[in-house]
Amino acid sequence: MNAFVDALVVLSVVVGLALAPLAAARRPGPSGGCTARPALSPLAVLAVVTGLVYVNQVLFTVYVLRVHGGDPSFVARYLPEGWFDLASGSAVLRGLADGFPAPGLLAPSVLRVQAFLELPFVLSAFATVVRWLDVGLYRGIARSALLPLASLSYTAVFCLVEWDLRNPYTVDDIVVRGVSAVLTPCLLRWLAARDTGASRTPASVPGLLVFIGSLGALGALVLVVYDTALLYNLGRVAERLPVAAVAVVALAGLRRAAARLPDPVAPGPTLTFALHALRHWLALFFLPALAIRYGVMFGTPQLAAAAGVAVAVAATVLAWREAAPDAKRLGLAVLAAACAARAATWATPASYYEVTLLAAMAAFLVTGVVVGGLVDARSRQSAVTPQ
Repeated sequence: MNAFVDALVVLSVVVGLALAPLAAARRPGPSGGCTARPALSPLAVLAVVTGLVYVNQVLFTVYVLRVHGGDPSFVARYLPEGWFDLASGSAVLRGLADGFPAPGLLAPSVLRVQAFLELPFVLSAFATVVRWLDVGLYRGIARSALLPLASLSYTAVFCLVEWDLRNPYTVDDIVVRGVSAVLTPCLLRWLAARDTGASRTPASVPGLLVFIGSLGALGALVLVVYDTALLYNLGRVAERLPVAAVAVVALAGLRRAAARLPDPVAPGPTLTFALHALRHWLALFFLPALAIRYGVMFGTPQLAAAAGVAVAVAATVLAWREAAPDAKRLGLAVLAAACAARAATWATPASYYEVTLLAAMAAFLVTGVVVGGLVDARSRQSAVTPQ
C-alpha cells in the first residue's frame, strides 16, 4: 500500500509540474455559445454536494436504526476508530426512522453514496478557491488535461485507501468511484466553459487578505464536513455547529467584500509576486493535492512533505520570473511569515493534522501579505522622498 501511494505522489507531482505551467499560461474566455445569464459556480456545486452528503447521513442513520437496531458495528468493525458517531439519540431522526416505509432500500447509504459524492466534493472545493483567485486560471485548468488527470489521481488515491480498508462494500465503492471519476470532470469543464465571471483578487493587501480569509473559512467548513459527515459522525454536528456558523458568516461577508475591492493603481512588486506565487501554487498543486494529503497517512510522510515543498519551490520560481521582486524585501516578508506559521503550529490544539496545517498556512499567508504590503509602501515612500 505504502509503495503505491508513494508512487502516485511522485507521478502526480511530476505530471503536475509538466502540465500546470501550460494551463496557468492559458486564460481562455467563456465559450462562444454562453448567454449573459450567470453560470453555476463551483461553490454552488459544492453546496449542493454537501447537502447531498448530509442527506445521505440522515438516511444512513435511519437505515442503522431500523435495520440494525441502532448498532453500526456491522460496518464500523472494518474501519479505523473515529468513525460512526451517530446521532441515533435524536428524537427527530428516531421519528423519521419509525415512519420510514422501506428502510431496507437505504442500504446504498452505507459507503456507496459517499463514494460517489466524495470526488465532486473535493474537486469543486478546489475549483472554488481557484476561481476566487483567478477566473481565467479556473477556466484554463478546467479546459486542460489537468482536470481529468486530477480526477484520475484523486480516484486512484481513494481506491487505494478503499483497498487498504477493504470490507464487503469495497468492490461496489471502487466501481462507484470510477463512475464519479468520469462524470465529475465533465460537469466542471462544462460549467467553466460557460463561466462569464472576471477575476476579483487584486494584488493589494485588502484583496489578498480577503482571498486568504475566504480560503480559511472554506477550509474550516470542509474540515467540519469531513469530521461530521464524511466519517459518518452526524452525532458531532451540534458540537461543530458554532464553528460552521462562524465560518459561513465570515465567508459570506468576505465574498461580498471581494466583489467591491478596487484594483490597485500601481501594485507593489512584493504583493505582485505573492499573487503570482499563489496562482502558480494552485495550478501546480491541483493534480497532486490528494495524493500528497493521503501520502502523509498511507504513504511515506517524508516523501509527501518533500513533494509539497517541491510544488511550493516551483511556484516560487515561476512567480519570480514574472514579478522579479526585490530579494531583500521578499526575504523579510518570507521570514516573518515563516515565524508566524511556526507560532501557529505551536498554538494550534492537537486534532486532525489538517487543522494544524490550515492554521499554519493562514498565519504564513496573512503575515507575508501584511509585511509585503508594508515593505512595498516603504519602497514607494523612499522613491518619492527627496534625497
